[in-house]
Amino acid sequence: MTHRRTRPAAAPRVPRVLGALSAPLLAVALVAAPALPASSVPAAPAAVEEAAGPVVGTGPLPADVAPAPEPEQTVQWGVRPGDTAHGIDRPNFAYSLPPGGSLTDSILVSNHGDAPLTLGVYAADGYLTDDGTLDLLPAGEESTALGSWIALDGAEVEIAPQEQAEVPFTLAVPDDATPGDYAAGVVSSLVVVADDGVTTDRRLGSRVHLRVQGDLAPALAVDDVHLAYDGTLNPFAPGSATVTFTVTNEGNTRVAPSAAVRVAGPFGLGATAATDVEVPELLPGSSIERTVEIDRVWPLVRETATLTVGGEVVPLPGTVPDPEVVVRGVTASAVAWAVPWVASGLLALVVLLVVWRVRARRRARAAQQRAVDAAVAAALAERAVVPASAEGRASTDLGSPSAPRD
Repeated sequence: MTHRRTRPAAAPRVPRVLGALSAPLLAVALVAAPALPASSVPAAPAAVEEAAGPVVGTGPLPADVAPAPEPEQTVQWGVRPGDTAHGIDRPNFAYSLPPGGSLTDSILVSNHGDAPLTLGVYAADGYLTDDGTLDLLPAGEESTALGSWIALDGAEVEIAPQEQAEVPFTLAVPDDATPGDYAAGVVSSLVVVADDGVTTDRRLGSRVHLRVQGDLAPALAVDDVHLAYDGTLNPFAPGSATVTFTVTNEGNTRVAPSAAVRVAGPFGLGATAATDVEVPELLPGSSIERTVEIDRVWPLVRETATLTVGGEVVPLPGTVPDPEVVVRGVTASAVAWAVPWVASGLLALVVLLVVWRVRARRRARAAQQRAVDAAVAAALAERAVVPASAEGRASTDLGSPSAPRD
């Protein structure tokens, strides 16, 4: 079973859940006691397969479901929608009913083993997991929506070897049901109690999608948008940007979203985009977080990530989409610093070298000028001393007595 569409992502990609299996899926439930303490009981909900058919998982069953007697035996069985007035060879169950409407249908359970098989059968609400897949509530947890509107004929079914059994069920929509889409599953379950007291549950079933007729109002919201930049040691190479965001289905229909992310510097410089961001199909009221990594983003000091999310309403099989029921696109943005630290460091080093060089040359020129000034001063001082000495000698000669004449 599945209900989804595609996050990231970025992260591991989750395929959209609109692909359907063309033939019934066979699930092999290998029953063996897990290596857990004797007092522990696995309680994980059933995992819904991505492809549109059965679901397989583990989880506790109601107390009135009898456990299989041989924990080491290998059990093989399969389930698929029955061939009824609602369809033949269907990948899953899909209905459209008004509030207060009802219908009857059935699920086929096949025993592919060589021993009789007793299985518990029940319905459970569907929900979206953190990775974007459709899952079902454990048997011990009470359903409050579509799972509670489905009533099966009995809590268990017995199937002879190589035979199949048809299990009818009734779906009755409450009179006050809110219009929109709902998801659930019809599950067959095998419980095994090992010798050490450990209980193991194997579940297999088919998805059920219901659209309660009325006003459809699809709506998406985007929040918690974050941008982070990761540079490189190479100052001449671009880095990468990581954009994280949360998409919420605030409407009442299943929506297959589409998202695009654009990262750019100031004034749109160096814009880089991821135009095909996978986001899984969303049930009404569900949210999914996605992370997208965009390469070749240049560090332009301040980067802005702009996220645009749109989508389409998931149509029911055999129906024509209403052109007036559209999903309006929404946008959101986030900013982050993208400083080229390595290039900035190199630039700062070059600036420091240039400043040091200029100052060194100025100091050298100043020292040279001081030397020149000192030499000139010394020369001038020497010239001033020499004339003064000559004048003194001349005065002495003029003042001496005249030599007697002959």
